[in-house]
Amino acid sequence: MWVPPVALADLVASTRPKQWLKNGVLVLPLVFSVNLYWHPSNWAELLRMLGTIAVAVFLFSCLTAAQYLFNDLVDLPSDRLHPVKAKRPIASGRLSPRLAAGAAGGLAAVAVGGGLALNPAFGLLEIAYLGLMVLYTLVLKHQVLLDVFAIAAGFVIRAVAGAVVINVPVSPWLYLCVVLGALFLGFGKRRHELLLLEDNAGRHRPSLDEYSVPLLDQILVVVATATVVAYSLYTFTAETLPRNKAMMLTIPFVLYGVLRYFYLIHQRNLGGSPEEALLSDRPLLATVVLWLLSSLVILYVFRGS
Repeated sequence: MWVPPVALADLVASTRPKQWLKNGVLVLPLVFSVNLYWHPSNWAELLRMLGTIAVAVFLFSCLTAAQYLFNDLVDLPSDRLHPVKAKRPIASGRLSPRLAAGAAGGLAAVAVGGGLALNPAFGLLEIAYLGLMVLYTLVLKHQVLLDVFAIAAGFVIRAVAGAVVINVPVSPWLYLCVVLGALFLGFGKRRHELLLLEDNAGRHRPSLDEYSVPLLDQILVVVATATVVAYSLYTFTAETLPRNKAMMLTIPFVLYGVLRYFYLIHQRNLGGSPEEALLSDRPLLATVVLWLLSSLVILYVFRGS
């Protein structure tokens, strides 16, 4: 079926390409298994694993693209009441719901079919993620607290999928840190929605009436603290990390990153879009890059010591 260029552009925009950055979580098991389950000196092994992860990220991006299209179709009535979401292609009427539904089905089929072919366990995790997101869109997003926990569970599935597809185990500490980090971002987004929608929050999504800015501020403090503590414990208790505790040197990056994001939430009102915050705020982006590089260097140099 021929799709006009304008409709194609709107279709791509509806899949939220910037949101695909979240699928970078799949790469974490590869990073944290260096010199333990794979070695940089083995170029053939490294290229194979990089290729596998690249395909896995692509397939998960197709899956999340399908999820966002499905979400916009289900939320069409409420999105038209939202000052920002009303401008989205489907809500504004620029993109046909029929075309969006067909694209969502096609992308999901490609993602799941490709995932099962790449690695059956990975494909099953994709199905689990898709099921969770459908349940989130239809039910869980309307349940206070459970809405954010469902999003966090999606990040954990991503992390597990990244480990499964390259056949490496990952410390439970890493999964815990992923959960807490996702909760931090999720509750920050709910805070942004409350401030943006004000008295209309409940009309857009009834569960927002169950939140308040003071409540979310307290939750954010608790989750942020737990994130830093959990990561700190991970750096000096995980048995798979260097025995000289060198990974503790990466704690300042995590602490600064959390505090910087707090600043962006409260002072620049960027909590509604973590990916925009990451891409637009140079200090935060630099912190993430330095954390990844320092972790790689420490694991490469000291693992086994």
